[in-house]
Amino acid sequence: MSLAWALKILFSTFLLPPGNGLLLLCLAGVFRRRRWAFGLAAFATVLLIAQCISPVAELLIASLESQTTALSSTKPEAGAIVILGSGLVTDAAEYGGDTASERTLLRTRYGAVLARQTGLPVLVTGGRPLKASRSEAEVMAGILQDEFGVAVRWQEAVSMDTAENAAFSAAMLKAAGVQRIVLVTQAFHMPRARRLFEQAGLQVTEAPTGFISHQKFDWQTIEFLPQAYALRTSYYALHEWLGIAWISLKH
Repeated sequence: MSLAWALKILFSTFLLPPGNGLLLLCLAGVFRRRRWAFGLAAFATVLLIAQCISPVAELLIASLESQTTALSSTKPEAGAIVILGSGLVTDAAEYGGDTASERTLLRTRYGAVLARQTGLPVLVTGGRPLKASRSEAEVMAGILQDEFGVAVRWQEAVSMDTAENAAFSAAMLKAAGVQRIVLVTQAFHMPRARRLFEQAGLQVTEAPTGFISHQKFDWQTIEFLPQAYALRTSYYALHEWLGIAWISLKH
């Protein structure tokens, strides 16, 4: 792991839930004799609770998912389908090795559906996570071939984040004469992914999957209680907004 990568993980840990609230609580504890410490602790507590409440989490994720729509055309004008990886389950006993995470499998399945509908060639992209024996691209290609009967033409197997997914995939596709792609990823990830692939010089037709938010926010009273699922959703949303902010700063 490079120093830059380690620093990136460290900063994101303390900017995203639950690390953001826990860091503030720790600071309040360290400076507990200061007048502002109680206010900081109260703010941190409210922040943590808010990120665990479904309506807050759903509004956060909806701010991203509202920027994309489901693919309507069964024959989009493109030269390839690009499916983004999103993690692996390492050393899965029932599979005898590494397999796709829930997010990766969701994207892979939808990519298989589009490949069958359109007949377009497929590129899968994703490097090898820590402790994994294979890359995301290799695992995805195996699932597409063995379980969905879809051949994979290109495997981009060295990237470690979405920016590298875009840069390395674009190089492979441009070498094959492909300029326009159908991009498959989760709906909340699409705004950032689209920007990065367009910055890499590709024209993008969006094919989002796995929408979390609903068009009508008809919450039940029980949904205002803290839930682990809501915390995870808040994490996904804030992670994407942090990434979008970083892209804006760089460009």
